[in-house]
Amino acid sequence: MNARDLFADPVNFEVVLRLLVALLVGGLIGLERTYHGRPAGFRTHALVCLSTSLLMLITFYEPHWFPGLAQGRVVLDPTRMAQGIMTGIGFIGAGTIMREGFSVRGLTTAASLWITAAIGILVGVGFFFPALLSTVLTLGTLSFFRWIEARFPTQYYAQLVVRFSPGEALAEAEMRRMLEEHGFSVRNLSYRLDRAADFFEYKMFIRSLRRHNAKRLADALGKLPSIKEFRILPTGN
Repeated sequence: MNARDLFADPVNFEVVLRLLVALLVGGLIGLERTYHGRPAGFRTHALVCLSTSLLMLITFYEPHWFPGLAQGRVVLDPTRMAQGIMTGIGFIGAGTIMREGFSVRGLTTAASLWITAAIGILVGVGFFFPALLSTVLTLGTLSFFRWIEARFPTQYYAQLVVRFSPGEALAEAEMRRMLEEHGFSVRNLSYRLDRAADFFEYKMFIRSLRRHNAKRLADALGKLPSIKEFRILPTGN
């Protein structure tokens, strides 16, 4: 069978068209993730969208490989395939989520994989308009919403750990006053004295309305000779 005979069948042409569209829209979303240095990028999103589209083609064109359907003797539910796909994508998405200290990264990439899989399902069944529209909306969310998020005022949360040499620690009132002067409020303050390691420690969660206050605080703490070590660990995504 030559190529002309192969594409003479309208079903084969539709299959090729849907797979190519799935590869294209998945690749576009993946390019945005690759540009921002995310672990699941161009190839991952393209393959996810292509694979989900391919699996939906299996159910959408069942009469071509299962004659019993064409004769009306058997009825299958294609939505079950979609449910299984989205369950499996959850495992891939979970692999992109990483926790670094109190920060969680990869949630947006996991969500983009999820929507890419959904778009692949739409392409697989030939529902092109919502598939292409959702691709545009997804790309807009990942790019334009990033611009909005960067300019939207948000509160900054972090865990602060400060270690002093024993007998040289700042008084709690002085420590709180220093944090307030740099725009931070304090909660869950705890104390620790480790004689073996020779340090006294304050550990607390701090909050500020301005992210750049963390740099100012770090500079101020670094100038105190009594501090042996300090860590500012941001929380959130």
